[in-house]
Amino acid sequence: MTRIAALMIAALVAFTPAAAQQADEGADMREGLDLLGEGMRLLFKGLGDEIEPQLKDLADRMQPAMTRLMELIDDIDAYHPPEKLPNGDIILRRKTPDEEVAPPADPQAEIEI
Repeated sequence: MTRIAALMIAALVAFTPAAAQQADEGADMREGLDLLGEGMRLLFKGLGDEIEPQLKDLADRMQPAMTRLMELIDDIDAYHPPEKLPNGDIILRRKTPDEEVAPPADPQAEIEI
């Protein structure tokens, strides 16, 4: 009988901190997730601050090429959506004059309620 009592007391003593830990575990988990979120925010802010000048430089270098491309394309509305063929080729078809839709003269004319 003393063995059973000793085992029960040992189990009670062993599991009491575990029960208390489970109650605190939710708060610890929440605090850990908050810290993780703050760390990720700081990481991405640092990365953004570091690459921002490089992205601006890239945009400045690409501007002449994009301007030239837009001159070649003319008007993006003058083309059908791209088509991908089974062999992997991509075709950009120009609309015929009767397929092209003239833009409205008055921008407010488009809005219908």
